Amino acid sequence: MTIRVLLADDQALLRGTFKMLFDSADDMETVGEAANGREAAELSGALHPDVVLMDIRMPEMDGLAATRLISESEDLAGVKILILTTFEDDEHVAEALRAGASGFLGKGVRPEVLLDAVRTVAAGEALLSPVATRALISRFLAQPELCPAVVQERLEYLTPRERDVMCLVALGLSNDEIAERLFVSPLTAKTHVNRAMTKLAARDRAQLVVMAYQCGLVSLAAETRSRW
Repeated sequence: MTIRVLLADDQALLRGTFKMLFDSADDMETVGEAANGREAAELSGALHPDVVLMDIRMPEMDGLAATRLISESEDLAGVKILILTTFEDDEHVAEALRAGASGFLGKGVRPEVLLDAVRTVAAGEALLSPVATRALISRFLAQPELCPAVVQERLEYLTPRERDVMCLVALGLSNDEIAERLFVSPLTAKTHVNRAMTKLAARDRAQLVVMAYQCGLVSLAAETRSRW
């Protein structure tokens, strides 16, 4: 199945480069280009792409505001957003995930890494660069946020294994890596992740990560990692 990509970046040269990259892949096609966040939101509504490759710094409306608009639209529930930016600091990473982004990468990544990232996000997985992951963990460890009451209540319904899996997801581990840590099959690991997402009403894996940080599971995640 072809992954339909919308490009949102204020630099025409970069959009052209990305378009050539995606159109050269057998499983992708570029369906539209936006020069600012407002255009990105409007084109998302008109084209319903599978993935929006979103820059942060853009005129008229930045990428974070556009991400929030797209994520809050029920009609665009299937649209995934991959942030690609030069700003991999903790504030931008945290705000992007809160806004509804499913992935966050720096613009210095290799072309093959970007292609794999689009495939990962299109499949419903969360993706963070190593730099973004470190920034996010550092931010939430230093300034833990208040866990929403509804999320705290839903956490009580998780089994111990689902809680462990959620912790490992918060560390950025893939299903295969979680399976290896917990000595289960990748399919079993994926099932635990999906059940945790369902019980917490998480939109996607990225939102599951945000919930883990908000509710203070980051330190628990570190402890879980240290046991294996």
